[in-house]
Amino acid sequence: MGIPAWVWFTVAAVAGVAGFALLATDRAQRTARNRERRRWAALRGWQFEETDHVLPTRWEAGAIAYYGTGLARDVVAGSTFTADGRRQVYVLDHETGGKVNSVLVGVRCRRALSVVIELWLSTVPFQRDDDKKPMPDMLGPVGSRYAFVTDVPAARKIITPDLIDAAEEIGGDVTVVWMENDWVLAAAPPNSSPARLERLLRDVGELADVIDPFDPDPSEREEPVAEEDEGGEVYRPSFGRKQP
Repeated sequence: MGIPAWVWFTVAAVAGVAGFALLATDRAQRTARNRERRRWAALRGWQFEETDHVLPTRWEAGAIAYYGTGLARDVVAGSTFTADGRRQVYVLDHETGGKVNSVLVGVRCRRALSVVIELWLSTVPFQRDDDKKPMPDMLGPVGSRYAFVTDVPAARKIITPDLIDAAEEIGGDVTVVWMENDWVLAAAPPNSSPARLERLLRDVGELADVIDPFDPDPSEREEPVAEEDEGGEVYRPSFGRKQP
């Protein structure tokens, strides 16, 4: 004797209700996060954008290489002061495949590095098989993280004790910190609170100060980043436009 049709109907109905409940919960969480991020941006006098498809294309390493380019949700753009002056910042939910995998925090430097440096927690399965975005060369332990770099000799000059100390302050909830071109970025867990993101911005800013000091020795300077107005503010938000 087969299973009665009403049993299958009941199972389908329960599954449908469960799916709807999960969708409603996810939407409620996204709405709450959107309001929280928008309110935080307003308090700081920063700009807010719900979605940006272009912004993640600025970067290719770290969490972007691991998860994919995706898109940016609940984006905050502004500038903040560090010990070495004002720096441009971004905070965004990095979404791929319809799922937010991390909150990215980025602080911009005044000059670009000639090497990409990724600092991964040892507990994270950081290897990736994408031929277009292969894993950089492994340099070795850097504090509690492992360093992967695109140029080992150049990276050794940059990874100083001060950089290691600054990276250690970032916290064990941040899976990867990476330096790419004129940016220092970190990937925090989804749903990180504004208070946590404030601390992370401060810590990433300190790391930016280490690799991009206000008045470095001229012999140690990296290639300057082109600016439209020399001496002006670093912060120039440009939602939807990829900068060089």
